Amino acid sequence: MKYRLAIFDFDGTLADSLPWFRSVFSQVAERYRLRAPDAAEFETLRGLGNREILRHLEVPVWKLPLIARHMKGLMAADIESIPLFDGVPEMLRGLNAAGVGLAVVSSNSEANVRRVLGPDNAALIGHYGCGASIFGKGTRFKAALRQGGVAPGQAICIGDEVRDAEAARARGIPFAAVAWGYATPAVLADQAPLVLFERVGEIVPALVRRSGGPAG
Repeated sequence: MKYRLAIFDFDGTLADSLPWFRSVFSQVAERYRLRAPDAAEFETLRGLGNREILRHLEVPVWKLPLIARHMKGLMAADIESIPLFDGVPEMLRGLNAAGVGLAVVSSNSEANVRRVLGPDNAALIGHYGCGASIFGKGTRFKAALRQGGVAPGQAICIGDEVRDAEAARARGIPFAAVAWGYATPAVLADQAPLVLFERVGEIVPALVRRSGGPAG
């Protein structure tokens, strides 16, 4: 298998935004009259699929766009406090140097994604499919494939949530999970990912080897 395109989720995959999300969720819950989980319940929710989480928090579907827009605005105000995971810049450079195209598909805004990445890292990304609805990533995946000129089997989606796996599977794109994001490794393993990465540093050797490029 030769991968010509790596499609990354952003929050929880490239950006360590879960601590920030937890810090603001109580005020979001109060504003939109949602259940506000405590710390222990947050950990329980990480072991559920996205639809189960929404049901548990009693989030009406019609409120999702309002909540998403509000959260993106809050993040924009706090953007300086949200870091990339250690090793992400080196990983992106390594894939780019090996000739693997890079895309980001995210429910977050492109402005937020670019600001967290920083100009040098952002310039490595060939396609941004941002602002996707919570279950609308499939359409953005299709656009990334079309712009990259690659077939679904020549791409790989790398993400940290069940919805990433579901959207990739619906488009025939192989899915790789990361163990450091929003969902637990156990719930991601249930999605039968091609690989479950334990560390950022594992991504380049795995993808470059699979893509037929130089190891390392």
